[in-house]
Amino acid sequence: MGDTKDPFDAGAGGILRQPRAVWATAGASVVAFMGIGLVDPILPSIASGLDATAGQVSLLFTSYFLITAIAMLVTGFVSSRIGGRRTLLLGLALVVVFAALSGTSNSVGELVGFRAGWGLGNALFVSTALAVIVGAAAGGSAAAILLYESALGLGMACGPLVGALLGDASWRYPFFGTAFLMAIGFLCITAFLKEQPKPARKTSLLDPIKALGHGGLASAAVSAFFYNYTFFTVLAFTPFVLDMTPYRSGAVFFAWGVLLAVFSVIVAPRMQERFGSLKVLGGSLVLLAVDVLVLGYGGHTAAIVCTILSGAFIGVNNTVYTELALGVSDAPRPVASAGYNFVRWFAAAAAPYFAPKIEEWSDIHIPFVVAAVTAVLGALVVVVRRKALAHDAEELEPAHGTEDGVTVFAN
Repeated sequence: MGDTKDPFDAGAGGILRQPRAVWATAGASVVAFMGIGLVDPILPSIASGLDATAGQVSLLFTSYFLITAIAMLVTGFVSSRIGGRRTLLLGLALVVVFAALSGTSNSVGELVGFRAGWGLGNALFVSTALAVIVGAAAGGSAAAILLYESALGLGMACGPLVGALLGDASWRYPFFGTAFLMAIGFLCITAFLKEQPKPARKTSLLDPIKALGHGGLASAAVSAFFYNYTFFTVLAFTPFVLDMTPYRSGAVFFAWGVLLAVFSVIVAPRMQERFGSLKVLGGSLVLLAVDVLVLGYGGHTAAIVCTILSGAFIGVNNTVYTELALGVSDAPRPVASAGYNFVRWFAAAAAPYFAPKIEEWSDIHIPFVVAAVTAVLGALVVVVRRKALAHDAEELEPAHGTEDGVTVFAN
């Protein structure tokens, strides 16, 4: 199933021997994924600069991912009509505009609104990027998917670091920096990527919702919903708990991102091959629950260590969930992925909003208790719905069985 040759092979079709169009799209993908964690180390600085509370600043994630979730119903509709290249360019143009506008914000309300527009652009770009990379890549899908996963990991790792380096001078600079880098990506894709054939069948707005009628896909989406609440509690709320300078916070989340990349691209496939996808996912979710509990109740050093360590579990979970979503149902993979992402990104919007509220209602420990509970709930869904999820899941060839035309957003 899929490609069997080693994607790390430097020969023809290997990950290092790809057309310029692939490298241009992958490079822009790195910057797109950077945008997710870019604001992490500067959240306290933004709160101070705009005289806002932690809860108000956390809405930067909520608006971003709420629009992203809704946009999942639109991206396939758009790309199947105007083509992958134009969809990428439209997404990049929106990111350039709204990232630049974010840097000009004079109130937290303006910034939250501009982040929503940024989220729409990012959704259009990233949801189409893998399909474009796979379609333009040499040597089949395995190397292309590995390149995409590497771009995701590199972007998630570098986002907090870039945010810290630029944000130490002013919280506005990371937004301007992102706009500049995405403008370069726009020019590179314009120059190097040719238009690809449009799908034979146009995707309707309701197709992703209809795909969720499949029990296995719905189960994967619900489990991922609970998991994403845990994931984004760590990403959006922990910077306020650590209460560090942008440089130090950026270093912590850079290390977190490195672990995420390594475990997503290298470790997870090997664990799946040895133990099976569902066992790996269930075990990783339980370990993530333990990790966030220690993060919430341990001292400052323990919080730093557990924040970094959570990247390993998040990397494993991201890879397994993506493969489950793409392989568990008989729906076209772009459609199945859109439906799955539509459900799970609502949790990414909810966690940054509710975590500070829960702290206000109780104390600083309880948001992490809630995050641990949601991770366990995700694992319980995997156990209870094992039969529905097991269709092709245990036999999936990790990171090598995806066909052309996949649509994935930010794992």
